[in-house]
Amino acid sequence: MNKSELISAVAEKAGLSKKDSEAAITAVLDVISDTLAQGEEIRLVGFGTFEVKKREARMGLNPKTKEPVPIAATKVPAFKPGKALKDVVAK
Repeated sequence: MNKSELISAVAEKAGLSKKDSEAAITAVLDVISDTLAQGEEIRLVGFGTFEVKKREARMGLNPKTKEPVPIAATKVPAFKPGKALKDVVAK
């Protein structure tokens, strides 16, 4: 499912126009992105947790030359599903 399909599905399920659904979904995604960019997490009980994880600096390997390459430390977004979401998917 891509974003336009998600917008259509939300519009149908919530009884909203596609324009209103697009505005709502875009706003939710913007808030999630902004919150993660500030290093905070978002907990949605029953659904899951969006968080920022830190990856330590490490040494990688260039597959072509087999030489070691330093990989800098970075922060990456992560999602941990909640129990209710896991149960729905498992059925």
